[in-house]
Amino acid sequence: MSAATLLPTPRGGVVDAVEAAPVGDVASALPASAAWTAALTAARPERVGSVRGVVGLTVEVAGTGAAVGELIGIEGADGEIPAEVVATGRGSAQAMPLGPTHGLRAGMRVRPRGTALTAPVGPGLLGRVLDGLGRPIDGKGPLVGTLPVEVSGHAPHPLARARVAQPLDLGVRVLDTLVTAGRGQRLGLFAGSGVGKSSLLSMIARGTDAQVSVIALVGERGREVREFLEDDLGPEGLARSVVVVATSDEPPLVRLRSAFVATRIAEWFRDRGDDVVLMMDSLTRVAMAQREIGLSVGEPPATRGYPPSTFALLAQLLERAGTGATGSVTGLYTVLVDGDDHNEPIADAARSILDGHVVLERSLAVAGHFPSVDALASISRVASRVTAPERKEHATRLRRVMAARRQAQDLLDVGAYVAGSNPLVDAAVAHGAAIDAFLRQGMDERAPSADSWARLAALTAAMGDLP
Repeated sequence: MSAATLLPTPRGGVVDAVEAAPVGDVASALPASAAWTAALTAARPERVGSVRGVVGLTVEVAGTGAAVGELIGIEGADGEIPAEVVATGRGSAQAMPLGPTHGLRAGMRVRPRGTALTAPVGPGLLGRVLDGLGRPIDGKGPLVGTLPVEVSGHAPHPLARARVAQPLDLGVRVLDTLVTAGRGQRLGLFAGSGVGKSSLLSMIARGTDAQVSVIALVGERGREVREFLEDDLGPEGLARSVVVVATSDEPPLVRLRSAFVATRIAEWFRDRGDDVVLMMDSLTRVAMAQREIGLSVGEPPATRGYPPSTFALLAQLLERAGTGATGSVTGLYTVLVDGDDHNEPIADAARSILDGHVVLERSLAVAGHFPSVDALASISRVASRVTAPERKEHATRLRRVMAARRQAQDLLDVGAYVAGSNPLVDAAVAHGAAIDAFLRQGMDERAPSADSWARLAALTAAMGDLP
């Protein structure tokens, strides 16, 4: 057959004819163009599955052939409901809707989308507030200057990472001097509820010298979101920030994916050479969302009900922050310790992955000491590499004085300490008010790193020679 050959489309139309080509030679005669590829894609049969059942948070679907991580669309009465495949079995898959499950029933038609979840990236995100799936919710109109990319990604190759060699000013005096962070480091802020984690993050967002701040509010109370944006962050902080919000009433998959959306946005700014601060509040709620998902699809519970996938996911998420070939993502992750137990499973796992930890103490918060950072219990694993020797000596001297004061606190409380017994304790008592003033900082107080180090040097010099 040498006549023109017409290829039918699924809806009865035809694509352009291939003139004077035998049927067997049609494929070799086709032009290698994007238009032709699109036509062939459109000509493929459409695969349609169905809902087998809805149990709890999951929807069992069959006939789609979708892989784990792929999006599907469930035809509902009010339009298509997006869902993501989270587990597969023999002849069926378990999916979790990215929205309410109300109204879903067995027999509904399901179509695979053939793509994974995407997030917008680009300079047009600065100053915007997004939901957990990367859609704008701030009423400022559609996003401009962005393009969609897949949320899934991989950590930089360990040998392609630049070394953490430069300090990053956070604008918080106690952190810049006693728990110095490096560009590309990952720090955990460990505290119980109501101790000031979110307020500390807002101080860092306004005071850091990083070009971009990406803030993920995962599982937050809806009431607190606007307060954080308007009171804590403010217009100045928001102008150079991207905020991703997934409140506590969102489906667990949306809460989980919001952490990866924020991380993917931070990676894009890093890849163009920026120094980025990624602040996630909180990592614990990300783990809780994964626990809900894992238990819903039949994973066995392990430590305190967390399935094994939770701990693997934490490593995958946290390792994506850090330095790249160019630029850096400095990760600050709050960890909500259960009952102020700093050895609970998520806190313990996070501490083993992160490059340092900052402990916020409830007793300091109750006493009105803000930020309520327990400097002696906090440590930065890269501080020695990013701090000049002279500055490191000043920080070490202050730590020694504070540690001596803590060890002798019981004797001081009962009046049993004898002055002159320990020069370090004597210095701590004599300069106690100055030390407390140095460690405290108001929410709206700016503390440039150079001024903080100069103040620390003056404080340690006033203590005189110490053993």
